[in-house]
Amino acid sequence: MRALRRREAAGPGEVEATRKRKRRYGATIKDALTALWEASDRVCGKRLKVMIPTLLPALEQHGRLQLGQSDRDHVLAISAATIDRLLVDMKIAASGGRRRRAGFYSAIRREVPIRTFNDWNSPVPGFCEVDMVAHGGTSVAGSFIQTLTMVDVATGWTECLPLLTREGSLVVEAINRAQSLFPWLLRGVDFDNDSAFMNDVVVPWCREQKLEVTRSRAYKKNDQAFVEQKNGAVVRRLMGYGRFDGVETARMMGRLYAAARLYVNFFQPSFKLKEKRREGAKVIKRYHLPSTPYERALAHPKVTAAVKKRLRDQYRSLDPVALLAEIRATQEELGNRVDRRAGQARGLQPAHTSILPATAATLAKTLGKTATVGEPRATHRRTLRPYKTRVRMPSKLDPHIAAIEAWLAEQPQLTALAIVGRLREKYPEEFGKRQHSIVQRLLRALRRKAAERLAAQGPLDDATTAAPLPGVVDGSGYVGPDPPTAPFVEQTGKAIWRDRLIDIGSSPVMAPSR
Repeated sequence: MRALRRREAAGPGEVEATRKRKRRYGATIKDALTALWEASDRVCGKRLKVMIPTLLPALEQHGRLQLGQSDRDHVLAISAATIDRLLVDMKIAASGGRRRRAGFYSAIRREVPIRTFNDWNSPVPGFCEVDMVAHGGTSVAGSFIQTLTMVDVATGWTECLPLLTREGSLVVEAINRAQSLFPWLLRGVDFDNDSAFMNDVVVPWCREQKLEVTRSRAYKKNDQAFVEQKNGAVVRRLMGYGRFDGVETARMMGRLYAAARLYVNFFQPSFKLKEKRREGAKVIKRYHLPSTPYERALAHPKVTAAVKKRLRDQYRSLDPVALLAEIRATQEELGNRVDRRAGQARGLQPAHTSILPATAATLAKTLGKTATVGEPRATHRRTLRPYKTRVRMPSKLDPHIAAIEAWLAEQPQLTALAIVGRLREKYPEEFGKRQHSIVQRLLRALRRKAAERLAAQGPLDDATTAAPLPGVVDGSGYVGPDPPTAPFVEQTGKAIWRDRLIDIGSSPVMAPSR
């Protein structure tokens, strides 16, 4: 192509003029395509290509578009790719001036290999599952705090760090901070398919740090079973499901996680799956004895002696009651900020203040007694709001309650439909079929009141029960008429017995009582 396009200059001082390809579709064609694209409700180029032979005559017939014969032929012969290329500016303007980077995160996600739950094969300490827990309450709108949870697969060691927003740079800082908190070096991280992890910031940084990067399958939470367990047993147990936002709240959460990491990793035992097998449709699971991450780290052969010695020294210096008191005190402060905007914290409720002491000494005295009082975690309670008294609105049945009560006194078996029918006959302009439900509620209320009055009267008076009723047997013998007996009758032919015809012949039988 370069050889065929080569041209010699006309003179020694002249520069060779470059030839440009002549444009086939000008501004008129682009305007016509824009009108057709808008008339088709902004469909894609492939669908618009098929619609042009039908849509163009309709626009011309109603005077919406006028084209010359040559321009009309060009519009009918244009390809779908050319349509998309000519309308790219219009599509950007129609979408608000922002063009979506299609497939960017998907390309990075495809580069990261998948690791399932069965692919771990007893790894050494340092391989972690990473996930994020949202503290948005009942709404995910706006900005709120996220908790980055990292769980070591081999030992169950858990680290939690609060993030102000969902950004890749903050995830990198949190992982870097967690590296200094883990007793051993990180060897690999296993993410889910969240865009906060699968981006051009987190994945390249992890590879620069010589961390093995894997991900779980989409919509398969069991691939991250270790971290999903800690999300509920640690994060939600500490923080609850309320909404938290703001820098000060994030600092309080950092204090809470600083105390909770020592309490959970050194003093909280947990189960770990030993084996799992299937027998037909039944899955049988066996677990190791419950143990703490600290005990698993001491028993693991791949953990160095220096790390084990450092963990033992740290364990001897910890007081579980003091750690629990710090957790409760921080939860009490965070309890004011549940479902509250930053800077709108209210005073503590007196009941919770008495339940949750702040010091380790007072907490130790109340151990074994607070369980009977209520839930001691302030982050799990909703903010108490003043009760709003509701004013009863007047009902259309209020002027007719006396008449309805009179009808019920005469005929207690009246239904709501019958009462509505009577009201419609008397007051057709006020009542219709729509009042059926309010009459039902009124009937329930009236019958409940009648039952309460009947229960309040108690047993009948002795005067009413003194006279013997006819047919009642007293101490002296039978008093009253003879009991009704069915005489023997002689019948022939057929009789009805329990709705069935039977042949009784001519023998004497007892007449069946129905």
